[in-house]
Amino acid sequence: MAAEAIVIDAGSRLLKAGFAIPEQDPQLVMQTAMTKADEGDIDKIDLNGDDWKENAVNPIERGAIHDWEAMEDLWRYVFYTGLGWEVGNEGQILIADSLLTRKASLFLLSFLCFLRSSFFHFIAREKTVQLMFETFNVNGFYAVEQPVLSVYAVGRISGCAVDVGHGKIDIAPVWEGGIQHNAVKRFEYAGQDLTELLGTKLAKSNPHTKLDGFALEQIKEAVAVSLDDSVDYEKKVAEGSVIEHTLPDGRVISVGSERYTLGEVLYQPSLVEIQEYGITEQLVRSLSLCSPAECQKPLIENIVLCFEARFQKEVSLHGTPSLRPSVVKPPEYMPERTLQYSAWIGGAILAKVVFPQNQHLTKGDYDEYGPNIVHRKCY
Repeated sequence: MAAEAIVIDAGSRLLKAGFAIPEQDPQLVMQTAMTKADEGDIDKIDLNGDDWKENAVNPIERGAIHDWEAMEDLWRYVFYTGLGWEVGNEGQILIADSLLTRKASLFLLSFLCFLRSSFFHFIAREKTVQLMFETFNVNGFYAVEQPVLSVYAVGRISGCAVDVGHGKIDIAPVWEGGIQHNAVKRFEYAGQDLTELLGTKLAKSNPHTKLDGFALEQIKEAVAVSLDDSVDYEKKVAEGSVIEHTLPDGRVISVGSERYTLGEVLYQPSLVEIQEYGITEQLVRSLSLCSPAECQKPLIENIVLCFEARFQKEVSLHGTPSLRPSVVKPPEYMPERTLQYSAWIGGAILAKVVFPQNQHLTKGDYDEYGPNIVHRKCY
């Protein structure tokens, strides 16, 4: 077990980590949110209380590391406490890297934002590899962007990864193991924004019940429903049905049509006054930018979906007799939650190749060339 490389996929809300065994789920799945405390006060923290929530630190926001000190502490916990590395006997690590994107729609603004995003992405990569070799003394390092790993997880090297995460939505075409960055789409309206939307709606319908972000996350996961199509959504909203939901502390709240709206926003952003196309049309537009044009058909026929099933029905509406959008499923021998942990599992698969074949970044490489060697050896 200790000889296996560690694979880490850290998101805005959850971190997945474990040794590179792709037939299993990651050994460690935990929140990235942390709370600061003096070493002598750690045992005094009430994890069921509100104090730690009020002082919570989120090292990753919208998929990017914003608090490096907290991130270093999180990595240290994962390595030495969560996965049992011993100081002085560290191994190899593969990082599921955040996606390099351009986020604006106007060409000039898009280009400028892409340059800015590229700069911070490169700096973050160099900072990461510096910490791994100088602080954690790893003896091997590799990093790959998350969508590539998600495609690997379902046994493909080409496909289009669609990931609806906590802080962002990414649509990324992957052709023969490389991302077509000119066609990538990112939206910074995702899980945490849906949670905030739910909080706004529930505050109106339950004005005397105070709900924090952690409670809202639990409510969202328990009651949110994605309906079959927009017609079904309009029907449910018109019915005006209300359900009661019991909170862990015994309080009861009323939940109405907002539980349907949370899923519908992905397909109809205009419901929250966002002037963007829905997620399936964005996918089709993304793939239309891929080149050569011959790759567009195999890409749209190999969609790797990291969330829910309605997407297949919606995206099929954009198909033609010669172009049939299709969501691919993982092989039957893969873990049941492969799509849920797709980037981590893809990383575990890749780690079985890059480290034994010495394709990774070594301590000798780092000492000779410095942190920027990561851009030449990790694509």
